[in-house]
Amino acid sequence: MIPAAFDYIRPSTVEDAVNALADAGEEGKVLAGGQSLLPVLRLRLAAPALLVDLGGLSQLRGIREDGDMLVIGAMTTHAELAASSVPLLAQVAATVGDRQVRHRGTLGGSLSHADPAGDLPTAAVALDAQMVLAGPHGRRTVAASDFFVDLFTTALAPDELLIEVRVPKLQGWQTHYTKVGRTAQAWATVAVAAAVRRENGSIAQARVALTNMGPTPVRASAVEQALAGVAVDGDAIAAAAAHAAEGTAPASDTTASAEYRSHLAKVLTRRALLAAVGR
Repeated sequence: MIPAAFDYIRPSTVEDAVNALADAGEEGKVLAGGQSLLPVLRLRLAAPALLVDLGGLSQLRGIREDGDMLVIGAMTTHAELAASSVPLLAQVAATVGDRQVRHRGTLGGSLSHADPAGDLPTAAVALDAQMVLAGPHGRRTVAASDFFVDLFTTALAPDELLIEVRVPKLQGWQTHYTKVGRTAQAWATVAVAAAVRRENGSIAQARVALTNMGPTPVRASAVEQALAGVAVDGDAIAAAAAHAAEGTAPASDTTASAEYRSHLAKVLTRRALLAAVGR
């Protein structure tokens, strides 16, 4: 199908992009990599009056260090992220779509789209990432746990842009991401992001987040609590992983039932944790 008619601009500064969105109000849309937006436009599920293309904002690409944080520009592509050494996010980015998608899709676009089956939102939640948003009244920082509000809904206002993602360096942590989908390039039926910090043979702290177990990424808090202070042992990890589906609200659809997703969450949580600790 052919998209509805719209105006198009390609600003050269963040300020110009924000001003354009502010002028457009609810009628403006942001184009980053376009891997999610363009199909929606072609199906006319969205018909914006203005498309603001961020492709000219080179300042929003790349990864840099800032003290104990890694700062990732929102226009950094999945391929660039996959080739980096950013904990967990590099592994997760390598699982997104196919090569074409990874070379066009962007971190900021994926996070802002907020698909519950998306991989990178879950990794951001597991890492306690911080989202830096720019709007007409300045910049503000939102924790990943507060950024994802509902199905395809974030804390971004219509006149705001996600410009960078700040991720703790996580020295001494081990991470892993595992997922199940219908095909290698499909959205996740269920996936799990795990991060573990060990001390003296025990798990001092764990972070576990689930993909597609609700309208937003879900922290498996019951698993995290069950792991605190336990020995790095397969049986202990399996017992903790059995709590993975607690507090979740998975949907039933043509891909999987809610019951099957709950089962997968437990199995994949165990696998991700064992892989993270090297078992």
